[in-house]
Amino acid sequence: MRLKDVFWVVFLAPVLGFKVHNVVDIVGMSKDVVVGLDKVWDIVENQLDPDMPHPLKNKGEERLFRKMNKLNIKLDELSAEVKSVGDHTLASLMRSIPERVRLELKLNDLQDYITRVHISYARMQHYVRAAHKYEHLTMEDFAQKMISHDMNSVVSLIERIHTFVAPEDEGFMSSGILELLAKTFEEEATEIICGNQQPPQQILYNLFSTIAVTEIKGYSMIQFSYMLLKLYGKGNFTKESAIAKMKFKERTNKTLDIAKNAMNRASREYWKCDPRKYVKGETYEELTELLQGYIINEVDMNSDNTCRENCGEYQYAKMYGCFKNLFCRQQRPCKGKILNCKYVDADMEVCMAEDKTNRRYESIEYENGLVYGRRQACRKGATKVDSWWRWLFWHCSYCMCVCDEQGRSSDRYFNMRPTLADVDQNKVVTGLRFVKKNRIIHLQIQQGTLEEFGTINSNSLTWKEVDNYTISDRSVYSGKDYHIMTWEQRALDLDDLEADRNHVLTGVKFKKIGSHLNFEIHTTPFNYTTGKLDPSKSVWKDNPNTDASQKKPRSKVMMYNPDVPTRTPSPSIKLSRTDQFIEFTHTDFERDAAQTTVPFLDSQPVSLMKPVALAGAGLFYKGRINFGGFVTPKIIAYDYSEHLEPIFPEPAPIDSDELVPMISVETLDTPVPAEMNKYQ
Repeated sequence: MRLKDVFWVVFLAPVLGFKVHNVVDIVGMSKDVVVGLDKVWDIVENQLDPDMPHPLKNKGEERLFRKMNKLNIKLDELSAEVKSVGDHTLASLMRSIPERVRLELKLNDLQDYITRVHISYARMQHYVRAAHKYEHLTMEDFAQKMISHDMNSVVSLIERIHTFVAPEDEGFMSSGILELLAKTFEEEATEIICGNQQPPQQILYNLFSTIAVTEIKGYSMIQFSYMLLKLYGKGNFTKESAIAKMKFKERTNKTLDIAKNAMNRASREYWKCDPRKYVKGETYEELTELLQGYIINEVDMNSDNTCRENCGEYQYAKMYGCFKNLFCRQQRPCKGKILNCKYVDADMEVCMAEDKTNRRYESIEYENGLVYGRRQACRKGATKVDSWWRWLFWHCSYCMCVCDEQGRSSDRYFNMRPTLADVDQNKVVTGLRFVKKNRIIHLQIQQGTLEEFGTINSNSLTWKEVDNYTISDRSVYSGKDYHIMTWEQRALDLDDLEADRNHVLTGVKFKKIGSHLNFEIHTTPFNYTTGKLDPSKSVWKDNPNTDASQKKPRSKVMMYNPDVPTRTPSPSIKLSRTDQFIEFTHTDFERDAAQTTVPFLDSQPVSLMKPVALAGAGLFYKGRINFGGFVTPKIIAYDYSEHLEPIFPEPAPIDSDELVPMISVETLDTPVPAEMNKYQ
């Protein structure tokens, strides 16, 4: 019996006529396949003539491939029949596993495959540079392993990496890793930002870049291997080379398209999450004694020294004197505005704060049991403070008020001078942070040199020094050089500001709009290809909307009974959105005796691990309910996805046998040593 007849009768015919109805049928088919293959091998071993002419052997090989193709088609049909049930089962199992865990498993595998490709590439580089040291057999073995059908070959690794990005399956694994990451970033943006010194879009871009470089290295090794084997006379490899080229183009275009879509969904914002430890002057700054709880007797809040009213009548007052040098003499007086007075209880014990702090009191314990502040050991000893009666009719009560006093101990100033990058040296803003200098709050910029394709020269990064001036310097004026926060003017606008298309961030500043301090950005157009700025066309951009606007008034971010921000046991979360504002105020009376100005200012540097050009910046409020929180700067990275376009035209199908490899030995990036000539 002829080989083709044996193969057809014993093996293929039963399989191709097999109809799958249930799992038992599938198991039965597996058994038939094993038995059939064993019988074919027996016939081949017993009847194949070793002296058979080559043309007949080739013809038999051709028939074998054709029959195997029919088998593959039938197995595809089988796969399709069980696919829907299998996908449903696997999807159910996968849903029971947290998506974050699935993503981590995929990332681990992806990293493993990428590492293997890079190791192989380093080995190839070594062989190319030191080819004269190795035998033909060593080089040939390397080349064959790179293009073999083994699962660990570079060909296989590259294809497996691509399936992570663009799965061919439409079932439970239809989402590629870039799409999964984009979805994860949408759901867990804060956690992602806290764990990475880069915005979500930049993470995707960097991962795409890593995959693209790995793809290029893999393609280089594949073509190198085909060329090397051809030089050694092991075959022509023209078609294999052309197919590798076509697949490389297809994968590159597909990966780029998926990356662009994922990046379009991802946020470009980055800010600093809470530090492990709060350190004043390093991780945060604060305004001091802007509004502060203050104990005063009503007799000292009118020019007649009378006690005819009650505490609630003194909503806007001042201190006129110190009656009989009582408690008013034992504390630092309030020489500014006294606001929002209220009566709590007649008698109290006051724990005075130490002189070196910005507090007046640590705690106040009233006779009725109410405590303002945190009850603790009082180092200076408690001071007894009692209200009194004047004659029989007037009760001279001690009131709990709020003091708004400018002075040496009150840091309440914001710089209003523009802070600009050195655009004449082609520098742009790459980071922001709050700093306090000479009692003035500045928004400091990090700058770096802009280069081709929106990249930043990492060696050029510097934090630009803020202006060194004081509020008492000559030719320095309130409202022009700096803003003074007061009871009437203590609102800070919170906005996300983004540059126009093809513009980058080159400066920041604060300005006044009504009673609000408003944030503004300076942007400059640039040429993406060359990286050159055009300072002559720079513009300032702001959001002039106010809380009195008719169409869409700004809304106020509320703080409820706020405690000192650094006391929170939980990490901060974003509590504001663009087009809002927040007012600086005092902490809660019961929690902190209203002694601290909140919110604080997050002074951690907001800059990226890998610096990039920025398209904007903003301010927002973060914290927790019942805590004062932080005003935090954010940066918005330039949108590089706008420049991701397919780099190859759609490849034509390979029909012709007359195809030319994409590269040759002469066009390799790595120079070929003279010693390689002996292999030609």
